[in-house]
Amino acid sequence: MKKIFPGLLLSLLFPAMLAAENTEESPRKPLSDANITGHVQDAATGEHLPYITVVVKGTTIGTATDGTGHYFLKNLPAGEFVLEASMLGYGTVEKRVTTTSGKTIEVNFVLTEDSERMDEIVVTANRNETNKKESSTIVNITSGKLFSAVGSSTLSESMNFTPGLRIENNCGNCAVTQLRINGLEGHYSQILLDSRPIFSSLATVYGLDQLPVSMIERVEVVRGGGSALYGANAIGGVVNIITKEPLYNTLNVSNITNVFGNGKLDINTSIGGAFVSDDHKAGMYIFGMVKERSPYDHNGDNFSDVPGIKSETVGFRGYYRTGLRSKLTAEYHHIHEFRRGGEMVGEDGQEMFDRPPHEAVIAEQLNNTIDGGGLRFDIFSPDTRHKGALYTSAQNIARQTYFGTERQLDSYGATHDRTFVAGGQYTYDMDRLLFMPAQLTAGVEYNYNHLTDRYLGLGREMDQVTHIVGGFLQNEWRTEKFSLLIGGRLDKHNLMDKAVFSPRANIRYSPTESVGLRASYSSGFRAPQAYDEDLHVDAVGGALKLIVLAPGLKPEYSNSFSLSADLYHNFGRVQTNLLIEGFYTKLDDVFTLVQIGEDADGNFIMERRNASGATVKGFNFEGKIGIPNLFELQLGYTLQSSLYDRPFEWAENSDLPAQRKMFRTPDSYGYFTSTWNIAPRFRASLFGTYTGTMLVQHTFYNAQTDSMQDAETLTPDFFDMGLKLAYTFRLSTSVNLELSAGVKNIFNSYQKDLDFGPLKDAGYVYGPALPRMFFAGLKLTM
Repeated sequence: MKKIFPGLLLSLLFPAMLAAENTEESPRKPLSDANITGHVQDAATGEHLPYITVVVKGTTIGTATDGTGHYFLKNLPAGEFVLEASMLGYGTVEKRVTTTSGKTIEVNFVLTEDSERMDEIVVTANRNETNKKESSTIVNITSGKLFSAVGSSTLSESMNFTPGLRIENNCGNCAVTQLRINGLEGHYSQILLDSRPIFSSLATVYGLDQLPVSMIERVEVVRGGGSALYGANAIGGVVNIITKEPLYNTLNVSNITNVFGNGKLDINTSIGGAFVSDDHKAGMYIFGMVKERSPYDHNGDNFSDVPGIKSETVGFRGYYRTGLRSKLTAEYHHIHEFRRGGEMVGEDGQEMFDRPPHEAVIAEQLNNTIDGGGLRFDIFSPDTRHKGALYTSAQNIARQTYFGTERQLDSYGATHDRTFVAGGQYTYDMDRLLFMPAQLTAGVEYNYNHLTDRYLGLGREMDQVTHIVGGFLQNEWRTEKFSLLIGGRLDKHNLMDKAVFSPRANIRYSPTESVGLRASYSSGFRAPQAYDEDLHVDAVGGALKLIVLAPGLKPEYSNSFSLSADLYHNFGRVQTNLLIEGFYTKLDDVFTLVQIGEDADGNFIMERRNASGATVKGFNFEGKIGIPNLFELQLGYTLQSSLYDRPFEWAENSDLPAQRKMFRTPDSYGYFTSTWNIAPRFRASLFGTYTGTMLVQHTFYNAQTDSMQDAETLTPDFFDMGLKLAYTFRLSTSVNLELSAGVKNIFNSYQKDLDFGPLKDAGYVYGPALPRMFFAGLKLTM
């Protein structure tokens, strides 16, 4: 019964739009031979701009300029349309045109570079395309420009350069990472792929490391609770990874090779190509990446501090225009990753990473195979007031693992994780509802996850099935000066007795075009699932660390508030932007981990319990300044406090005092990125991240007592800075070759007190995930 909701939505909402679509002139019939041609130029330099998106608004028709900055739209319906030219980093320009049967008209555009990107279109704020400036929610965008500036090949390398976000390494053996938003741990963040929540608790553990930037158009980030739109785990915020859509024929091949201080290599090679039919009715973007990283031992103890990785990624995103105002989109990705950490060289002098893991004193090995994809059908009425979408996504993860110490043969495990999402959405734009124009959005969504996790040597065998059926409804009143969004989502989770209603309210007031004042409220929840992303096996002093759930574990609820001021001002050619945001999140029955003892095999047992509650609050600051075609500087800084309402003991059998402060949460952190156009084809970028002091847990061997001892450490702060230089050779009008070189973590700001030897605590890691690395890259685009 639960699975029929998307079909019910289709039967109720789409017939009228399908009928309207069929009355329009079908692209399959001979059209009027009405054509539009033209070029797009940069307002400052007069140069023709390649790869600018040109679309006919109100239809699914679109293209992009070629390598010479020209475009051609052919066989268009006759009539009056609005033509729009846009690109990230430039202001959007619209022109009204009239097409006539048998005639070709010329329409040219001049775009002005906008370093502050005020007019970008975002979808994560309210599940619909919205002008960023008019959105009632702050949305930060990370795009290819940043990926290139910081020399990143995977998404995890770029997410530190967004206000309130921080990627941290939680394991010294296998480098498991998590994304924190506004100080909250990774399992409070909802990661979406093309707006669909197929990142399960297992997929988020390594997912950001496995996604190549070659497949990503942009990443949209909404901080604060988003449960009213995106369901469970959207307490801290939402990260929406939007893959590239083919609009023009292109091919690019790139390589980034990083070199560690001891000569070890991290090699990343990617390829991407778009292929579009002459009539722009169908297109496909194909991508792939191969990554190989050698294991790296920083402190010379013969145990890796950065694991060895071999991975391959391949996939595509394609579309087919089924009508003038309807489109079918498909996406698929396949990822295989082998990751190994632990003992590097055996007693016989042979490399351990080429031998079975159970021959090592300590080894953590993962062999992941991920297959995922989705389908989406969009349709809208001739007047574009009614829009509908049906979507479905699925992902399967097969993981073979070894987490073992002392050459144990029974430390092999296997995990299978299957996720399925299906839903539908309807949007209705109204000229006026009560007091101003409004947009109504409604939808239903079904989320299924089946996870089996078998680790028989440790007596752990899980078989967990979750079903979540949700429905959402919201209405947004919006003008240039004012917007008000009120909505909510109702979810029934099979691991919770009652359905959960999550309300949301956002308000924006813009007294002038350059000022945006916003306030928001939202609530969220987390179910007491038996498996979570931090259910990870860590080696501690030759033993293992396991996580179990406390009897009667209750759900966790949240209430989030934020206030922000977004200010823009131009000083002649100098464009500036300042964002100040205050956030406050109250968590009830917050989940905590408490060490309760050891099992019969000497493994540490960590129990997940409910604490009384917690409060996370602080401020995000972001500043931008730039001169188009010359330079751009962006700074971000976060000040925060993350405290439990009442102190709790994380190690019951130790003498440590009860602790209110959340672990691994610095009170301050930030970043900066800067780019300079030194010459027309010569660019330089300087970038860096700052991580303040934080409290971390540490379990170590005490020789005096001949036992393991628990401790807490206040870490030093870290500043990680990098430099990149790049020069582009124009081999022809449509072929470019970029050569680049640089260094990451220039000052080698890396943890100085890494645990040493076979009794090391793999969880005692903090600071930058990688030491100093030199890199060189090339990128061929045609």
